[in-house]
Amino acid sequence: MVTSRDERRPTARHRLEDRLHALARAHQVPGAQLAVHSGGTTRALHTGVLDSITGEPFTADTAVPIGSLTKCYTATVVMLLVADGDVELDDQLGDHVPELRRAGPPCTVRQVLSHTAGLASGPDSDHVAALTTARYLQAHCNGRQLVMEPGTDFSYSNAGYVAAGRLIETVTGMNWQDAVRSILLDPLGTVPSFIGAPGAPGRQAARGHSANKASGRTRPVRQNLAPAEAAAGALRGSALDLVALALAHVPGSSDGLLPPELAEEMRRPVPGADPGVLADGWGLGFALFGRDGNTWFGHDGNAQGTSCYLRADPGTGTVVAFTSNSNSGADMWHELSGELEELTGIRVPGAPARPRPAATPMASTAQCTGTYLNGDVEYEVTMSDSGTLALSVDGDVPAPLVCHEDLTCDLVDPSSGRRIPGGRFVRDPHTGAVDRIQLSGRMARKSALV
Repeated sequence: MVTSRDERRPTARHRLEDRLHALARAHQVPGAQLAVHSGGTTRALHTGVLDSITGEPFTADTAVPIGSLTKCYTATVVMLLVADGDVELDDQLGDHVPELRRAGPPCTVRQVLSHTAGLASGPDSDHVAALTTARYLQAHCNGRQLVMEPGTDFSYSNAGYVAAGRLIETVTGMNWQDAVRSILLDPLGTVPSFIGAPGAPGRQAARGHSANKASGRTRPVRQNLAPAEAAAGALRGSALDLVALALAHVPGSSDGLLPPELAEEMRRPVPGADPGVLADGWGLGFALFGRDGNTWFGHDGNAQGTSCYLRADPGTGTVVAFTSNSNSGADMWHELSGELEELTGIRVPGAPARPRPAATPMASTAQCTGTYLNGDVEYEVTMSDSGTLALSVDGDVPAPLVCHEDLTCDLVDPSSGRRIPGGRFVRDPHTGAVDRIQLSGRMARKSALV
């Protein structure tokens, strides 16, 4: 049989598959999934294995620990409770979370969902593994540890979503897992899979991996999410599952699951919420990204040894979802997303699109030095005799830090000298003194003892 030249020419799907395979190998990613929804059609691709030890293959249905993408599900369930009239967005958090009625933060449900409640990020999972949700909230979600006044700025908080999960429990009378399953996952057609819970019959779960590019070795890692933190990061899902979630928020695609006005509310930028290097803005549960005059919504999710991403354009209904079972999946995603326009015609937003001012070094950096606290995390900014800044986190080896006149700051990779956007310093609106620093979206307040 003679094959014509047109029949031998690789299709767009084949080119995308080949690129997915090649990038996974190049970035030491054992397995990955990509789902692209455009023009009413979804293309799902996958590559590699779900466990480097067993060699079991990835499939389109493989459930991957999606980390903080869980927050999008938790926020959506809260909004469905709003739709039912059980919760108001401007209710005080303590009205629905009994553990926080007396000593909780003076913030609203809306502020918790948008990370503008002023709450600290939350402790390491290993430190709270034995705590109940109630004990967790009493210790780490209170008014004593606020990093800013509620409603004044943005500080990414796992603790806030632990509180949102508890709100769901008190309103529904179900535990968080059962509530998410019955209220959201079942209507979406998503087979539930949770870290720390028995796996769904017939559904394989991917194992996270740590890739060492210097040695070329990739090893499996264990998930260590504390049970109390489930609402902030316990879900496992596929790229197709993430597409289904996004379509529930896209006009004309939700089949009535979420009222359109509430879906729009979740995608609306919250005033005063500046997530810095994380995104261009933030809504209720979703990060917001600018691209070609449009605002996409989505989120990033990293569990132990996994990297996952979701981006959706509500105007066109385009959705792109990516999951991987390696920490190096982040580099794979950034390279892949940059190539999607050539491969699919879709321009996916990545880093914040806001243009940064010229990198003018700050003339006086002494005002930025000091100890900054976000809950149990301590950031130490020091200045050398030559006037250069350095940042140390919880006593680690200091890394060079460059501060600019607009108070944005870059971390400097000691090995390459490359500057990596890190965050920004923030002035007190009344005194003008630098009193906070925001790094990777997490705000820390300068200690009064320094």
